[in-house]
Amino acid sequence: MTRTEEDGKVAGAARLFEVSAWWDTELRVTDPLRFPGYADMLGSTSGESVRTGLVRIGGTRAALIESRYENFGGTMGAVAGERIARAFRRATDLRVPVVALIATGGARLQEGMVSLIQMGRTASARIVHANAGLLTAAVYRSPTTGGVYASWGSLADLRAASAGAVMGFGGPRVVEQVTGQAPPPTSHTAESAYAAGLVDAVVTGEDETAWLEAVLGVRERPLRVDLRRPPVPLPDRGDGGVPAAGRQVLLEARSRKRPSGLEWAAALCSSWVDLHGTDPVIRAGLAVVGGRRAVVVAMDRHARADGAARPGPADYRLAQRAIALADQLGLPILTLIDTPGAEPGPRSEAGGIAAEIARTLQALARTRSVSVSVCVGEGGSGGAVALGYTDRAFMLDDAVFSVIGPEAAAVVLFRDPSRAGEMADAMRITGADLRRLGIVDGLLPGAGPRAVRAVRDAVLTAFDTAAPGDRDVRSDRATQVWLRTAG
Repeated sequence: MTRTEEDGKVAGAARLFEVSAWWDTELRVTDPLRFPGYADMLGSTSGESVRTGLVRIGGTRAALIESRYENFGGTMGAVAGERIARAFRRATDLRVPVVALIATGGARLQEGMVSLIQMGRTASARIVHANAGLLTAAVYRSPTTGGVYASWGSLADLRAASAGAVMGFGGPRVVEQVTGQAPPPTSHTAESAYAAGLVDAVVTGEDETAWLEAVLGVRERPLRVDLRRPPVPLPDRGDGGVPAAGRQVLLEARSRKRPSGLEWAAALCSSWVDLHGTDPVIRAGLAVVGGRRAVVVAMDRHARADGAARPGPADYRLAQRAIALADQLGLPILTLIDTPGAEPGPRSEAGGIAAEIARTLQALARTRSVSVSVCVGEGGSGGAVALGYTDRAFMLDDAVFSVIGPEAAAVVLFRDPSRAGEMADAMRITGADLRRLGIVDGLLPGAGPRAVRAVRDAVLTAFDTAAPGDRDVRSDRATQVWLRTAG
């Protein structure tokens, strides 16, 4: 065991990690290719590129995998691959999450294919850990490239990158050699990876610590709604009550002054770690609701500053990722619904909007986790029901849910958009209507000083009392009521 491996500080996180034990420090590689000069390098370097061990982070145990660029460029050879695979296996046996700090040039060229096969070995070990219902979080430092990034490194459930870090499958010099052109400054960076939805956060300094602690649930990290948009407080109707007519409730549900799913998520959740996507109309997070860890998916109709943002294919892919994470970790799912409907335009169509809605429904139908939905504003057609096929389904008492927007319904049935108000009444879209039809399980107050507490309490009760599959029971029952046999 070298002094570097035994006593060295965890780079950039000495205050974060309390090291309980380093693992597999006795492993040494031979020179499988007898590569010129490699044996001398092995003798002169103070440690391997990867070290692993058991650490405590805010009192929580975790397995650490640290890839260090100062040793062999952080490259993954036989020793690194073996340590990584064993670390995932030990973490699985110990039932602890894995935290990875990665700085790497990829596969170790001096070990040839002996190095390259570690990509498959480490990916396989990570999957065993995930299948055991355990979490992996990674921070990508500079650089993060090649065979590590293209194997276990990219398979982390939550991913952050250090600001300004070089990132990419091929490093910039390799890209220039292969393509004949150096990548532009806007490519192969932490920031470009974030813009593409490949990482969930870009962190600097102390924020790396805060992000990791929030991921592991040892620190709360509140969801902050973008301050560039005007604040939308939860409404207080006073003594006005809820209008009875569908057209009146619809107008209230569409108000630009009304909080959307994101505001409700901020009010309901004491902690939020973003699962980042490329489109802001659906947001997802690893969250805490009333002291309970959960995965929350929130629609945000204010995301485009017009009060009518519609989710596209990328939004539903993010929702699917969130549902899959909840299923893996055994966490309950909360969806907050508010949209006039999915985006139907040519770009969305080319992106497979119908298939992504279908896959989101399938993800909810498959999940082994309890799922709960609350329609907090407008539930518009299939774009909304994609997040509404849940074991418990609630609506705010001043929300609406419809098979199609009343304007579109008026055009389809009468070719006359002026009859939209009439259609809003006829389609029975209010919460009271849907409760009577058996479509939703209950109504919750949408305004007043106790609204947030009432919604949170209902969600927590549903987490405890619902069972996976209740979604089918409710939907089957609501369907059977309106069937009859001819003859």
